[in-house]
Amino acid sequence: MLNFLTTKHFEVFIALVLATFFSCSNMEKPSVPKAPKKPIELENFGVKRIDNYFWMNERDSPEILKYLEEENQYSKAALKPTEDHQKQLFEEMTGRIKKDDNSVPYLFNGYYYYTRYEGDKEYPFYCRKKGSLEDTEEIMLNVNELAKDKSFYNVAGLSVNHQNNVVAFGEDTLSRRIYTIKFKNITTNKLLSDKIEGVSAHAAWSADGNFVFYTKKDPTTLRPNQIFRHKIGTSQSEDVLIYEEKDETFTTYISKLKSLEYLVIHSSSTMADEYRLLKANNPEGEFKLFQPRERDHEYGIEHLGNSFYITTNWNAKNFKLMKCDTSNTLKENWVEVIPHREDVMLDELEVFENFLVLDERKNGLSLIRIINQKTGEDHYIDFGEETYSAYIGTNYDMASNTLRYGFNSLTQPASVIDYNMETRQKEIKKQQEVVGGYNAEEYESKRVWATSHDGTKVPISLVYKKSLFKEGKNPLLLYGYGSYGYTIDPYFSSTRLSLLDRGFVYAIAHIRGSEYLGREWYEDGKMLNKKNTFLDLIACGEHMIKEGYCNAEKLYAMGGSAGGLLMGAVINMKPDLWRGIVAAVPFVDVINTMLDESIPLTTGEFDEWGNPKEKEYFEYMLSYSPYDNVEAKAYPNMLVTSGYHDSQVQYWEPTKWVAKLRDLKTDNNLLLLHTNMDFGHSGASGRFESYKETAMEYAFFLMLEDIKQ
Repeated sequence: MLNFLTTKHFEVFIALVLATFFSCSNMEKPSVPKAPKKPIELENFGVKRIDNYFWMNERDSPEILKYLEEENQYSKAALKPTEDHQKQLFEEMTGRIKKDDNSVPYLFNGYYYYTRYEGDKEYPFYCRKKGSLEDTEEIMLNVNELAKDKSFYNVAGLSVNHQNNVVAFGEDTLSRRIYTIKFKNITTNKLLSDKIEGVSAHAAWSADGNFVFYTKKDPTTLRPNQIFRHKIGTSQSEDVLIYEEKDETFTTYISKLKSLEYLVIHSSSTMADEYRLLKANNPEGEFKLFQPRERDHEYGIEHLGNSFYITTNWNAKNFKLMKCDTSNTLKENWVEVIPHREDVMLDELEVFENFLVLDERKNGLSLIRIINQKTGEDHYIDFGEETYSAYIGTNYDMASNTLRYGFNSLTQPASVIDYNMETRQKEIKKQQEVVGGYNAEEYESKRVWATSHDGTKVPISLVYKKSLFKEGKNPLLLYGYGSYGYTIDPYFSSTRLSLLDRGFVYAIAHIRGSEYLGREWYEDGKMLNKKNTFLDLIACGEHMIKEGYCNAEKLYAMGGSAGGLLMGAVINMKPDLWRGIVAAVPFVDVINTMLDESIPLTTGEFDEWGNPKEKEYFEYMLSYSPYDNVEAKAYPNMLVTSGYHDSQVQYWEPTKWVAKLRDLKTDNNLLLLHTNMDFGHSGASGRFESYKETAMEYAFFLMLEDIKQ
């Protein structure tokens, strides 16, 4: 069995499989790709770096296209023994998905809106019914028709005018998140002539339906930096520039507050927010500043009656809730509603006429708190689980006493629940159906705590199938992210069953850099504390082995984007800990990317990673940047994925990284680079198509475990 072979023997086995396949099929066996070296010297603060693969950023050059094709052919050949298994996994994953399915309808401005899918169709139908769910269905958009003959198609940002007759939607056909906003008359089923190109997906309507406001992106950096007003029936060339965000560390966008009374321009950076407001019934008026931006002041606003409610970290690391009169919005006029708490993070606010709903986080767990505005009484919804995910859902009706929220866990499929905030009664509107059957009792979920390098306790959520768990024997896949304060709560995945039902344990490491344990948890994993993120994941992996959740020779890890940076860092720091790694669209060339302000996202992320034009940050980032720290040593088996049109992590980052690893690594383990030439950061656009890449990733892990069925 491969489980008991050495890494060297495993590579020999793969080589024999490939040799046999290509000799039998009369095909030429692809050689291991070798990228040309074109050394350039880079110098910062007296530190000289030789970059042999800097040339790979020459997008669309014949040389880079040839190299990417060679890598893709090599990966395809190396994974050839898994093709049947990939197909089986794909059919298994998609077979659990209900083919004919509807979302739970929500009421907005007199119509019930919902999304539905049909059969094997890849894309949704966006629909509505007037007044009653018994009324005739109106199909606003059949995305299957719009996506016809396109290798990638994504619709986002749907918004209907207050007159209920025109829907605006953003269309992306390249997978770089550069949208064209189009408009459709729902009554006549005809597209309007209006077309707004090079923008973010969402358009915000004026109250009279004669104007929309939208966000334009810088064509080079793709930074959303300008707000325009468009009059329906005119060309984009006639649109009026309303606001320009000139600070390159900020982005901007426009939306409407829940009350629909205000249009709001939001400018934000990693560390600060600023809002400008305009009455939606006065679209040609002037936006008014709510509260000027200040360094380290993040805030959000909602409107109710004569008040604005503000979630703010002003003198409140974990945020607090304040309010002010609509006529006096500057900070000195804010009044405290919910004070700051050291042990509770205030994540989100939902306003109703009679209730305030707070999404809080305590000891890593999401809490939903209900406050009766008339009586002042408050209570929390009881979820009854040790580790779970709960969130506020779609709640447009401010007069309602019903809160819609979502709930799921590692063992419980996702549910949409309506909660009567007066009677405290729950009604499950829908629970995710796992086609073919699923019994939650067959699986066990837990939350455990690892001890990191500095003594910090790091939580881990894990799940496994009870009948297949054998202490100290199982393979384990550890997932991590740990950046931007983004928290990955334990959630249900029918896809994941394909691993659990083959004996894998699955674990999510809630490492620093997220806000799982509050704001300080995030700040302890960013900037000059970034290495805590990597060391936390290593500690979690070691804890899984020590506590018997995993065999020491069967530990795998996976992360994407900034989680791909995590993968690159931990294999440099502790390469012998991992049997295999999947790094999806990994951000690994940290120094070069953060020095290049023409690359999308760079300037807006100086407060996340640091600015390497400052010596302190340059030296620290250089000490962990995965690309810069590749050494001549043994690395684990690796599958690296990339998207050629990725606007967030440019394709050349993983490409350079793999080329350098190929040149320097001393082992015979697999190193595969798969670049999807049609897609970007989020992969395929259809509801089934994306599972092909998941099936490939799972087949990679299962091949390393010699699990063939």
